[in-house]
Amino acid sequence: MARTLEFYFDYGSPYSYLADTQVETIARRTGAALVRKPMLLGGVFKSTGNQSPMVIDQKGKWANADLAMWARFYGVPFQRNPHFPVNTLSLMRGAAAAQIDGLFERYHPAMFEAMWVDGRNLNDMAEVGAVLTEAGIDAARMAGRIQDQDVKDRLKATTDEAVARGVFGAPTSFVDDLMFFGNDRLPFVEMALAGSLK
Repeated sequence: MARTLEFYFDYGSPYSYLADTQVETIARRTGAALVRKPMLLGGVFKSTGNQSPMVIDQKGKWANADLAMWARFYGVPFQRNPHFPVNTLSLMRGAAAAQIDGLFERYHPAMFEAMWVDGRNLNDMAEVGAVLTEAGIDAARMAGRIQDQDVKDRLKATTDEAVARGVFGAPTSFVDDLMFFGNDRLPFVEMALAGSLK
């Protein structure tokens, strides 16, 4: 029976972006179903007592070089966002809304590209609106949708679900009950999906 790759992420996480460039290929190679699960990383940090590695000076400096190496390894574009940190609450609510409304295939790549390829200021809702428009999404309607209760409830439920499953950061992947934290665990994710991780 085909397995499922559950992928918890936040657009504010550069390692989530890097991993996201690979998960579709991994799912395709292993015949797995891919389920992307937008969560609010800030909510996860608050619930678990964790914090962004970027707020720790030495770890942040190390991560800058590490991120660039992973991007080269994957052959994908990447640049540090000059407007980082970005409050991703609206962006992640937008992802939840896009999933509910059938717009996720346009919304999702547009947000990751704007954040970690183009370096756009996604703290500015006017800029977010421009990104949405360029992706063929009604920006005014999305601005309303992220205030709707069903959208807020969905993002909160996914974030709470993540914490209940042991998630403490992003990206986090699950294959059945096996949890894999970080972009660098993707080889193990693929082994688990292939049934070769004992």
